[in-house]
Amino acid sequence: MYRKEFLKKTAAISTAISLSPALLPSYAAEVNDTTLIKPARLRKGDLIGLAAPGSFISDKELQESVSNLEKLGFRVFYTENILARHGYLAGTDAQRADDLHLLFSNKEVKGIMCARGGYGCSRILPLLDYELIRRNPKVLIGYSDITALCYGIFNNTGLTCFHGPVAISTFNDFSVFYFNQVLVDPQPGLLLASAVNTDPQKENYSIVPIRSGKASGQLAGGNLSIVVSLIGTPYDIDYTGKIVFLEEIGEEPYRIDRMLTQMIEAGKFNKAAGIALGIFDKCEPKEKNPEFNFSFSLMEVLIDRLYNLGIPVIYGLSFGHITNKFTLPVGINAELDVDNHTLRLLDQAVL
Repeated sequence: MYRKEFLKKTAAISTAISLSPALLPSYAAEVNDTTLIKPARLRKGDLIGLAAPGSFISDKELQESVSNLEKLGFRVFYTENILARHGYLAGTDAQRADDLHLLFSNKEVKGIMCARGGYGCSRILPLLDYELIRRNPKVLIGYSDITALCYGIFNNTGLTCFHGPVAISTFNDFSVFYFNQVLVDPQPGLLLASAVNTDPQKENYSIVPIRSGKASGQLAGGNLSIVVSLIGTPYDIDYTGKIVFLEEIGEEPYRIDRMLTQMIEAGKFNKAAGIALGIFDKCEPKEKNPEFNFSFSLMEVLIDRLYNLGIPVIYGLSFGHITNKFTLPVGINAELDVDNHTLRLLDQAVL
């Protein structure tokens, strides 16, 4: 009963605001691009370096990764460390950091794609040679735990990194289209229109406007758990004037609540321009949990924690641990339009 009343009230508030755009403040951030470094665009036939900076991959996953990149029109390079294992990691911290150094310094390698995410990326942030990376800018792409690499590299070099597919992802038409539009054939003003959810069993794959309005600013964000884990470290990103994008998988509502509450109490959203949420897959309360019947839903948590921030917020855009993925460039100016359910890249992300 409480949950129904809660949703009725929040839906009524959202509706009232969407019908009264004049009541909404304008969120437009002044962005200083003088330190932003854009990598060179990818071209068909380029040599792409394959990295495993977090969890290890199997030989089968390696072959799948190579096949996927070749189908995209690229050649593939990797070192003997690609199948290394050290506990749950893809080799020692030194091996994984050295692999990235080699891929960035190799002039023949035009871009770097992470084979998968998985824990371990944050462990190598203190080992990375950021000056070497700054001198050899190139596309780095991945999602989930790769968020840590994007944060560390962007914060220490100004290099635009990309929240997008890993090499073992499903490269369907949707994901390939946006991969190419952002990295291969870039056009300023690219409109990112999310995939339509046609599966009634996947309610959390649908778009939900949480607070209406438009926001513009640099994109910054990634996986929620990783973003929260970097608060208080030298690798955290200042969200002032930025559109914060977040996604998650496999976390129950109370854990989402805890992480968002930590971000709020750490002041992370105080000067943010807007919030774009991707898909939070498998983030509803688990029935095996004895408190299942008393849990808030994912959407109740998101509305409760984010609506009162007073900035535009939307849930359900096409990024995260899902098949249909945008490629999102960290540091590039974008415009979030909650009412039209869109995100537009105002600048191209590669040269």
